Amino acid sequence: MVEILRRAEAPVATTTNGAAANGVRAVRRAPEVSVVIPTRNEAENIEALVDALERVEPDTPMEILFVDDSTDETPRAIAASQRRRRLRRITLIHRPVEERGDGLGGAVVRGIRAARAPWVCVMDADLQHPPEALARLLERARTGDVDVVVASRYVPGGGSAGLGTARSLVSRATGAAARLIFPVRLRRVTDPMSGFFLVRRDAVQLDTLKPRGFKILLEILIRSPRLRVGEVAYSFGTRFAGESKAGLREGLRFLAALGRLRAAGEGVAFAAVGGTGLLVNAGAFALLASVAHLHYLLAALVATQASSTWNFVLLDRLVFRRTSPARSTGLRAAAFFAVNNLLLAGRWPLLVLFVSVLSIDPLVSNVLTLSVLFALRFGAASSWIWADADQVAAAAHRYSVHGIATIESPVRLPELERFRVERLDHAPTIHVRVARVSRRSSRLVHELLFMVRHHHYDEGLGAIGFGVDIFVGRTTELVVTPLVARSPHVLYTNVVEPTLRWALVKKGYALAHGACIAFGDEAFLITARTDTGKTTTILRLLDNYRCSFLSDDLTIVAPDGTVLTYPKPLTISRHTAAAVRTPLLSTWERAALVLQSRIHSRSGRQFAQLIARLAFPAATINAITQFIVPPPKYHVDRLVPGVDCAQSARLAGMFVIERGGSGDVRLTPAAAVETLVENTDDAYGFPPYPFIEHFLHSGNGRDLRAEERGIIASALGELPTVLLRSSTMDWYDRLPALVGRGAPLGHRQPTPAPTTEAVAPFAFE
Repeated sequence: MVEILRRAEAPVATTTNGAAANGVRAVRRAPEVSVVIPTRNEAENIEALVDALERVEPDTPMEILFVDDSTDETPRAIAASQRRRRLRRITLIHRPVEERGDGLGGAVVRGIRAARAPWVCVMDADLQHPPEALARLLERARTGDVDVVVASRYVPGGGSAGLGTARSLVSRATGAAARLIFPVRLRRVTDPMSGFFLVRRDAVQLDTLKPRGFKILLEILIRSPRLRVGEVAYSFGTRFAGESKAGLREGLRFLAALGRLRAAGEGVAFAAVGGTGLLVNAGAFALLASVAHLHYLLAALVATQASSTWNFVLLDRLVFRRTSPARSTGLRAAAFFAVNNLLLAGRWPLLVLFVSVLSIDPLVSNVLTLSVLFALRFGAASSWIWADADQVAAAAHRYSVHGIATIESPVRLPELERFRVERLDHAPTIHVRVARVSRRSSRLVHELLFMVRHHHYDEGLGAIGFGVDIFVGRTTELVVTPLVARSPHVLYTNVVEPTLRWALVKKGYALAHGACIAFGDEAFLITARTDTGKTTTILRLLDNYRCSFLSDDLTIVAPDGTVLTYPKPLTISRHTAAAVRTPLLSTWERAALVLQSRIHSRSGRQFAQLIARLAFPAATINAITQFIVPPPKYHVDRLVPGVDCAQSARLAGMFVIERGGSGDVRLTPAAAVETLVENTDDAYGFPPYPFIEHFLHSGNGRDLRAEERGIIASALGELPTVLLRSSTMDWYDRLPALVGRGAPLGHRQPTPAPTTEAVAPFAFE
């Protein structure tokens, strides 16, 4: 082994722990993955980190490369680890002081160049990137359809508690800024600020990278636009030892890097055109405000149209002439004018502030506000309006619901995240496609495809409104307008889920509107009308009693009484979050709940139902609203840490919860079936469902409504069903006693494995 020099600052040759030098026969297999770990003063973390990496897929050939910029004992700690290890080859690259100006990003690139494996994992040394998550990154990479796998804190199952409140807010803000400026290239990346990722070495042109500071992943993603990106969830942990290197200096480096990336290529030309447009705008504004004596706000509106026309012609003919844009000239022009006028709406408050409050000259104020919004305008232009056709080609997201039904969609469907798979063995049950939907083209397709059942719904607003074409064949094809695709919660809830409901019935299963928990291996449905309090009841049960979670809103029911989990994220409110003791919500998420709770509250949904009855384009309004303010949805393990989740169980009974009154009422089997069917229908009342319902459940000689009722009746059979009335929403405290599980937990613990002991029957007769 090459001896490490005594002074950490001095240049040190690359060293490895050649196993043969220690009397052990060297392993000849080439590594499958190289783990690159940039280090700066992390001596106390090295031993624990290498120990953890030794336990990750011990049969997978792996090498560990430390690229070190330390001034402490870190090189010696790595050398000590080299002497003790046998399973992994460990390499130390100690960079001299004069080579460290490019920061962590430069260290990572140096490590990737030295890596011998086809896949390179980049992670920090402080164990906030959990080494065990590397196995999930490798599993995702082995599917063969990705070049980069990002470990994300912001997909379902991930978390950022280890960051702390302040750093978490900064992380989200910088990530949002990056996605705003690069909306197309980062459209599939929820965590572009992640420092934990796996990349296929041959997919990255290292010579194009110009790293500065921490955020090397962003550099890779932007400078290699053809990369196929996948994500896996991880929870950012607590630092094992040492101090964080993040600070103001790195924040400034990030902002500079973001600007440098954005300014690359056509950025200079865009700025030049923008400068001429600024002159056109200023000249038109001066003419209108000073000569024609228009109010300065009206003058700004008209001047924006003049400069937008000027800028669009020059940008389309000169700056972006070499692109192959996915949108037509008319759509590009419409999008460009829309962006400029939306930004104008943002400029007006600034103009009022500068002119009326700060008494700055209107002409100067106009130039200042135009300059402030330049970066936003350029980001929208290059990454969205003039995006190349291959840039906007959507990747397929695939989901398998217990192998019963499958869905393929170009739009990620968060509600189905726990059913996500990498590939489907057969054609999907439901396939989603995004395209322009119109009555004329729909009628033409209907006439041509006379062998396929077809239904059309739209609200008469074309591409900017809600529209869907449904084609039912071996695969049910859902063609939705771009607006619907931009609001994935609406796409799922109002289009995919109703279609899936009846697709499951065709397979012999019912998607019943009821939550489901299990005590041991016996399950109990909890059903209610929408907005009764089912979610709060479920969370309190899970937080206070030993029971397992299957579903919160919908449960898959088989005729033989088997229930299957349907683990959608739970839609919560501030009151729901307060009902459990330790939800894993950040300060940012809790603050957002204030607005989200108002928009997506019971009263908000009642208002939406009202506008639907008044013949307004309710589905379009709903899609726009949920695009601007997404509903607050979190998986159950974010709300009740340590919750036990079951995949299936045997149905033992059902509870119906109802607001108002008091007491328990035993329902007859017929009444139980009727109640569950009515509650299931109640979950699907919002447009477009009333207009597509009959098409979905009728046709080809089958009455799926009758089949669904039969499945539910068979599953419930003679099982006990109890109506629980309450004006205080105390159902969660009454329900366990009725099944013989009345002792609450002193604190939540994971549910023990099911035993052969039977659950006690209902305690009332």
